[in-house]
Amino acid sequence: MRYCPHCAGDLVEKVLGDQSRLVCSRCGYVFYINPKVAAGVLVEQDGHILLVRRDIPPRRSSWNLPSGHIEYDESAQETAVRECKEETGLEVELGDVFNVYAIRDDPRGNGILIIFRAKICGGLPRPGGDAQEVAFFPATALPEDIAFDHHRHALREWRASLGDQHGR
Repeated sequence: MRYCPHCAGDLVEKVLGDQSRLVCSRCGYVFYINPKVAAGVLVEQDGHILLVRRDIPPRRSSWNLPSGHIEYDESAQETAVRECKEETGLEVELGDVFNVYAIRDDPRGNGILIIFRAKICGGLPRPGGDAQEVAFFPATALPEDIAFDHHRHALREWRASLGDQHGR
């Protein structure tokens, strides 16, 4: 970004507090580079987890949890349900938030991912949207090619939660 979105003045780098920020040299507007927010689901069935194989860059053909960016007119919950339906053909009912993750390894930019627990309430598994394959995996045989660190982290936490549920 080179110009102010309010007055078209030049944006210059200034240190504000302990952060370097882009500030308009004309009107003083501070241009904050905020993270994108995404939402997704953790769907379990018979001790298996639902994953989708990506059909788009980045990391095409790698696996991840059904998820996507929140649209400007959606809640995180609406996004999670929509993304699951688009990518997997499955309708889900959301439960609690499983966890929130920092996105730091996506070449499209940093962000935040909110993962909800979800239960299937309709539909049939079929790839769609930006997914080329849909599959359930047991905790002991997850694919190695998980697309992003935050998805790997969520899957490690899910696996650990299974041990907690069984008193391990």
